Amino acid sequence: MAMTITTEAEWLKARLNGIGASEASAIVGCNPYMSNTDLWKVKTGRKKAADISSNEHVAYGHAAEGPIRELFALDYTGRYEVSYGGAFDMVHNPEYPWLFATLDGRLVEKGTGRHGILEIKTAEILRSIAREKWRDGVPDNYYVQLLHQLLATGWDFAVLHAQLKRVWDGEVKTTRQSYFIERAEVEGDLAYLLEQETKFWGYVQRDQMPPLILPNI
Repeated sequence: MAMTITTEAEWLKARLNGIGASEASAIVGCNPYMSNTDLWKVKTGRKKAADISSNEHVAYGHAAEGPIRELFALDYTGRYEVSYGGAFDMVHNPEYPWLFATLDGRLVEKGTGRHGILEIKTAEILRSIAREKWRDGVPDNYYVQLLHQLLATGWDFAVLHAQLKRVWDGEVKTTRQSYFIERAEVEGDLAYLLEQETKFWGYVQRDQMPPLILPNI
């Protein structure tokens, strides 16, 4: 179920009334920047969400998203139809209206008509541990984000397309990688995440702080 939102103020207000994809990892202890109790304080109005819009890496990611989406569409022109609903393209799960996602892109698989999610990420690889996380697959916090988006949309698959950047001696090197997740292969993880998010939202509605889950850094 798509929600019509036209301004950033409306989008920010809507986010307070549910759980977004980038927030889901905090609920299961996979967000290195926020715990589940921090998120609970935001949702219950005890704390304001941090404004990270001026962060250098966040600003870069926002500026790069459109060009990267266009490159993805060119690279996969024979496989997907790619569309973009705008910065406030918010989709709600019809059964759990507090569960929503704002999408970087919508995919339709040519030949099958299956629907999928496009998530775009930019990351600066500064340390070997960061390289290992991306080499071995989708980092845990982004994997949970994709699962949440599948829950919100009910769609068949998700693609995370990442631009990985390294700066060495003033030279910038970038690579792009795509990671594919089929809904049918992650049903168990989807069920677990839905259970945990439902419990968390119950704590919000009861105004009761959940037990602390320390972020897995």
